[in-house]
Amino acid sequence: MDDFCNSSMRFFADQQLCYADILPPHEVRARIQVAVLNFLKILNSPDPAISNLPLVNRKLSNSRVSQGMLTDVSWIFLSHSFCTRSLTRANASKAFIRVWKVMEMCLQILLQEKRVTQRELFYKLLCDSPDYFSSQLQVNRTIQDVVALLRCSRYSLGIMASSRGLVAGRLLLQEPNQEVVDCSACGSSGYTISGDLHLLENLLMKTDARYIIVVEKHAIFQRLAEDHIFNHIPSILITAKGYPDIATRFLLHRMNRAFPDLPILALVDWNPAGLAILCTYKFGSIGMGLEAYKYACNVMWLGLRGDDLQLIPEQCLAPLKPRDLQIAKSLLSSKILQENYREELALMVERGQRAEIEALFFHGYDYLGKFIEKKIVQANYI
Repeated sequence: MDDFCNSSMRFFADQQLCYADILPPHEVRARIQVAVLNFLKILNSPDPAISNLPLVNRKLSNSRVSQGMLTDVSWIFLSHSFCTRSLTRANASKAFIRVWKVMEMCLQILLQEKRVTQRELFYKLLCDSPDYFSSQLQVNRTIQDVVALLRCSRYSLGIMASSRGLVAGRLLLQEPNQEVVDCSACGSSGYTISGDLHLLENLLMKTDARYIIVVEKHAIFQRLAEDHIFNHIPSILITAKGYPDIATRFLLHRMNRAFPDLPILALVDWNPAGLAILCTYKFGSIGMGLEAYKYACNVMWLGLRGDDLQLIPEQCLAPLKPRDLQIAKSLLSSKILQENYREELALMVERGQRAEIEALFFHGYDYLGKFIEKKIVQANYI
């Protein structure tokens, strides 16, 4: 038992280990138990004190960029800078207690061999500990604190991703011991992506597609699926209906591993939020930097881009909102943004305008498919 505890404690000492792996339940339980034992050991020492919790800092200042040497993939990761949750600081004491509450709940979930969504966990904590949890945001942030402390993924903690994602097109999927699903026959609603990462990892997949198209918006995904664009351009469509959840990113990365020769092309609005969504698929995100970096893919920007604005009437362009400018400022400060993306972003800010994909319907409801086909045939993506 002592040897097992010693091996489980290495992750506390190794400050270079700034990632979160998918671990078996017994290893996660051991890490939780070690955290508790360390806390109790300090309390029972001759000079007892309330220790701080060392967490990997999930802020922009602690982010680094890994440029792929043998691949085209780059990603964001977090370095070995730490922040703390402290019981003795008034503004952090509740956050300190929340970490222990969530760890306790995760231990119960693992012992019961269950999985819960973040929403289910919120209501359980709201009822059990109303003095410490009053919003979903508090729960989400505390889960990331636990991930940062234990260096294991949310999935390893028994927390299942709540997926919004859909996939359609030339893809055959088969879950273990289930019938094959033809995603081209799922209609405009597509095939719902499961939040169970273990299930996604074990999907059997076949395709004769030549491209994967990541679509920012649900309505555009529905239009393309309804028009069967995948029959004109052999392709797979995937969407997270906005900013990508971890399950949608996981499946995209899984397809990228299974079909490495298929280019991944993104269709997003021409605004800072659209580019931020593309970059989340392409590089990962700082807020989930310990686990999300692993799902980075070499996503290329199909549209909308600045040279597409000639297709859009002036009256269809809208002014940038304050939120757009805030996102643009954040993106421009990022070290990972490539030069041609910076130029696009600078053009948005200079013009003070944004354009939505739907503006292309000015040319007719069947124009979007023709627009995509032409850009793909001309390899007009960056």
